Amino acid sequence: MGRWCTARRSAAAGRVPVVVAVLAAVLATTAALPGATSFAVGRAAGAAGGYDFADDAVRIAGASATAGAEPLAAGATYRSSLPRNGTLYYRLELDAASDAYVSVTAVPGADGEVTAVDGIRVSVRDADGGSCSVQSATFGAARSPRPVTARGMREIDPAAHRCQDSGTYYVGVERTRPQDSPPDDWDLELTVATEPRPRETGATKAPEAWDSASPEPLPGEPERRPGGHGFAHATLVGQGVWRDDIRPGETLYYKVPVDWGRQVYATAELAGSADASGYATGALRLALHNPVRGEVDDAAKGYTGRTTTVGLAPLPPVAYPNRYATAGQVGALRFAGDYYVVVHLAAQVADDFGQGPFALTLRLRLGGSAGTGPGYAGESRPKGLFEVSAQDRVAAPAVGAADDDLAMKAVAVGGIGTGSLLLLGLAVWTATARRRPRP
Repeated sequence: MGRWCTARRSAAAGRVPVVVAVLAAVLATTAALPGATSFAVGRAAGAAGGYDFADDAVRIAGASATAGAEPLAAGATYRSSLPRNGTLYYRLELDAASDAYVSVTAVPGADGEVTAVDGIRVSVRDADGGSCSVQSATFGAARSPRPVTARGMREIDPAAHRCQDSGTYYVGVERTRPQDSPPDDWDLELTVATEPRPRETGATKAPEAWDSASPEPLPGEPERRPGGHGFAHATLVGQGVWRDDIRPGETLYYKVPVDWGRQVYATAELAGSADASGYATGALRLALHNPVRGEVDDAAKGYTGRTTTVGLAPLPPVAYPNRYATAGQVGALRFAGDYYVVVHLAAQVADDFGQGPFALTLRLRLGGSAGTGPGYAGESRPKGLFEVSAQDRVAAPAVGAADDDLAMKAVAVGGIGTGSLLLLGLAVWTATARRRPRP
């Protein structure tokens, strides 16, 4: 199901409402648009390998026992610190109708030595100590210090016997291999989100039929898009070919709006080095994270100094029933919203090939066909998390009719005044009207 190109509109009359809708969205969101977010974003402040935490992150201290755990509110972002030994606890107050998701990103120091199995473990338990979920994220074969993200969740499931009641729950965060872990504290960024239930009961089984063929990587000359240095500062992009420079030890974040029914295909290409003599294990890592920052899939490839490309495996379209799949990759594609493409270049690349920077090309293709969601019975927290906003549709349009692209691209370019936008919109409308078939 789903073709990897959005069907081109054939009726000229259908273009006019699209253009008008785009212009209306512009007038409503011009002031809120991140002027140069997707077309002229500057490199985020901070050293290579650093992580830019959310500007509104609330400082919170993890407790050494559940009795002293401080609360985490849905829709908020927090910043904390994880010691080498012991488990930190945080408290959640949950209802009996919403699924809850907690993501934890740990940021080790750039100079510490880490092992392949070192990282963080995140667990969610009910007030009686019953386990709701446990997930770990490790540094992997490259053994390169980088931000690692694990998630915990509490799902409402009529067939489950645990973690279904309203009340107090606890989030535990610890290192997976403390005995081999660097002694310094790791900074943490924590987010909490809740997802309401659908208004109507739908399928309770994951779709089995979907287009699993790998399309050819998107062709074309890359456009420069400097990546962000954290989830909260990820650079907004859509389908296209994007370019940036990356240094050993650096992690770049890109945000991709993905609607219900769409598929994400992504490849990352690292340019060759003048010195092609050496080898770095798992040097180029590419990962996809969902709107609650849960990792969907990842892939890594070693670097020999020659041009290297790594790509994600074919993934199914985003669908609410995906949550019923036994495969974690499918289950993570359970809602629409902003997905994150994360690229890391291992610090060890510098040992044989120097500090760079190295040219990076990211190719993103959105397959499938946009559809409707499940129809939630309430609001998510944060609001709008599981949908593609009008602002994101303008700033990162999908491939569509030429007239739609023209209007949207014009909107996304920073520095264009409202009067100019209106004039452009009238011009597009006029050109479209002239091409409409006469009765």
